[in-house]
Amino acid sequence: MRAAGRAVRARLRDRIAASDPGLLRLTAGLRTVGAIALTVAVLSLFGADVHILVAGAIAAMVATFAIREKQLGPQAMTLALGLPVALASVSLGAVLNSRVVVGDVFFVVLIFCAVYGRRFGDRGTALGLIGFQVYFLSLFVGATVETLPELCGAMALAFCSSALMRFAVVPATPTGVLLRLRSAFRARLAQLVSAQAELLDAPAEEMDKALKALRDGTARLHETAMMIQGRLEEGTPDESAARLVQRRIADAEIAAERLGLLLLTARTAERADTLTLHLPGAPAPTLAGPDMPDEAGARLRRDLLALHTLVLRAGSGDAGTGLAQVRNRLLGYRDEENLPPASPALQDVFRGIGESARSVLGLRIALDGPQDESDDSPATARSREELDAEDAAIDGGEEGEQEEQTGLRRPTTRAAVQVAVGSSLAIVGGELLSTQRWYWAVLTCWIVFINTSSTGEILVKGYRRLLGTVFGVVAGIVLAGLVGNNTWTAFALVLVLIFAMFYSAPLSYTLMSFFVTAMLGLLYTLLHTYSLDVLVLRIEETALGVACGVVAAALVLPVQTDRRTNELLGTVLERLAEVTEAAVGQLSGGPADELLDKARDLDQALADLRAATQPLTHPVTPLRTRRDTARYVVALLETCAYHARTLAATAELLPTHPSIAADPRLRGAAGRTVRNIETIAARVADEHADAQVEVGPSIASLLGSDAGTPRYGRITDRVLRHLERLDEAVVGLARPLRVPVAAPKG
Repeated sequence: MRAAGRAVRARLRDRIAASDPGLLRLTAGLRTVGAIALTVAVLSLFGADVHILVAGAIAAMVATFAIREKQLGPQAMTLALGLPVALASVSLGAVLNSRVVVGDVFFVVLIFCAVYGRRFGDRGTALGLIGFQVYFLSLFVGATVETLPELCGAMALAFCSSALMRFAVVPATPTGVLLRLRSAFRARLAQLVSAQAELLDAPAEEMDKALKALRDGTARLHETAMMIQGRLEEGTPDESAARLVQRRIADAEIAAERLGLLLLTARTAERADTLTLHLPGAPAPTLAGPDMPDEAGARLRRDLLALHTLVLRAGSGDAGTGLAQVRNRLLGYRDEENLPPASPALQDVFRGIGESARSVLGLRIALDGPQDESDDSPATARSREELDAEDAAIDGGEEGEQEEQTGLRRPTTRAAVQVAVGSSLAIVGGELLSTQRWYWAVLTCWIVFINTSSTGEILVKGYRRLLGTVFGVVAGIVLAGLVGNNTWTAFALVLVLIFAMFYSAPLSYTLMSFFVTAMLGLLYTLLHTYSLDVLVLRIEETALGVACGVVAAALVLPVQTDRRTNELLGTVLERLAEVTEAAVGQLSGGPADELLDKARDLDQALADLRAATQPLTHPVTPLRTRRDTARYVVALLETCAYHARTLAATAELLPTHPSIAADPRLRGAAGRTVRNIETIAARVADEHADAQVEVGPSIASLLGSDAGTPRYGRITDRVLRHLERLDEAVVGLARPLRVPVAAPKG
């Protein structure tokens, strides 16, 4: 019974870790709710008025979510600086509340300064956010000079409560967050292996579902890898340890994605690539006719289950002889003589399982330290030796500096001007709608500019906020009717909604807006200002704020969606060329480079592009052809990034891996691919550029390979395949981007 209970708890822990990597959403929700509850509890002991309770609750929420730094020391400093900013803001709000014109002008200036402060990093962003939100708070609760002492006391208490929750009750050190992210990576890796096993047995009518699970699992694993990348510097003791973890995470991610592609190829009649995995709505591949042989299929199912067990138990510290035997068997597939008799496609899957097992072994060594080697087979011992040699070769590097834009070209300056203009329009329009609730339009205008960079992004975010607000109003009406005049029941529901708001924020902006609006309905109930007209006015002010934000973004220093996506597309292509050229250069015998850093820069640039294309790919967009083109281009770039990332990881193995040796012929063979990437980038930057994409013989033929070349010679088949696929994908980008393709020479 105890063993069964431990197994259930372990599965539940892994599921939670996979659904919320690093427990970042759970921590944020608990910390914010705890700070609010503590503030309200202390204020109620002193018999504070409900307006002061609401002010303290909002201040505690702002003091908690505004802090962005990862280290505890900078967090404490920002929180300490935030208190005088909050006190000054609420004091000015109380003084200027009755002076309409002066108050409005000051509010616009405050908004400009708050947005402009983002150029000074996380601290500037946090202090600007605190200043704006606390001034908004003063308007919401109707602050006056007479109530100012109580409000200042509530502010101080709220910041103290936030500090207590952040540093004592729910602490989140960089090291602890990184540890939880590593657990999440293992859990999501195990989920991906499970999805791969389900793909193996999926009948034809369920292939769509199995492919979606495989695609989602791959994307979630990549998301966690990127989150770990962002926390390595603060969460590891030194640079070499950070690079070791970075290397092993990249190895495991690439091996898992490659295994999925090999399984898909074995199950289908077509060659699989990442386009199938990453293009939403892609048709399911055609099954390859007869099922795989029973013996090979049964062995493959058993080994996928064994790999899943190996992943889950890799960090448990509970190894034992049984797990060692499983590991030895799977690592044995890296040797040709241990492959079972099967078709070439199935044998590739077994090789992929062996490489995945090796990546899990490397991940365990990097994260948990040296392991017991007494039960190692020769294949496992050889894998350990390779990993040790790779670890010894890891060295730190320096990052290049990016050119900083100045003047109105600087994003923070441009955004500050746009928000100031939009807020001015929102103030005027909002006061025409209501002289009491006009600030909701200003808040909406402010919010739609946060984390957006183009007019299209602002439009999509505004649409989502308006949609969430409409449904939230309905929920607010229902909840207000259920609560009635029960103050503490309303406060309890407010805490539940705030937790849901923070927990859902990274997942869905619409859902977050829904919880915010439902919570506001309860706050109006607490302030005894609730009515159906007030909630309808909330929708009207929100729509007005969205409209003012879109107008300001479109007319004041506009950044069109096409321009923004073209800039980001050019960055992606530039990063792709850098990774490909550096990886091929190292595989050709050139000097070592920081390939994994370059690959992660490519991943980040692609993530930025994917976010910027949301206005083009949104389901409600009327431009269907443009939407399909944007999705197709991003999918092809996903394909290119996967192959470039794999080439970079393979090149870093060059000094230590026995099956990979430098081949000078590669540089010339891959030169066409790099030139094509640069040609497409030039055409994106200048549509009048007249360069053409080159096509010609395959990469393998350029190397002079023939049928008699051994499978693992001076250059592996895997490198050739990735180069060939990358070349094809780059040529495929030419048609949707309207880049001319030269006729083959012949």
